[in-house]
Amino acid sequence: MSADLSHLATPGAEIAVRVTPRASRNAIRRDADRIRVYVTTAPEGGKANAAVTRLLAGALGIPKSRLLLLRGHGARDKLFRVAD
Repeated sequence: MSADLSHLATPGAEIAVRVTPRASRNAIRRDADRIRVYVTTAPEGGKANAAVTRLLAGALGIPKSRLLLLRGHGARDKLFRVAD
């Protein structure tokens, strides 16, 4: 299950997400005030961050190179920015 987040893909937009690593499946869910990203990858060596970036970029409909991780490299709460 993956949410359509294409309406958030405007240049300069900042997107806050809460990540759950080692989930049973890759998915994106949108709650009332938060986007939750579930990835099967373990948080080792940046692999989970790469999986989150790939999954989020797909939901936004943009290349992953346009998605920048600003904050939360080692935390569950992350902030991404859509590059120009």
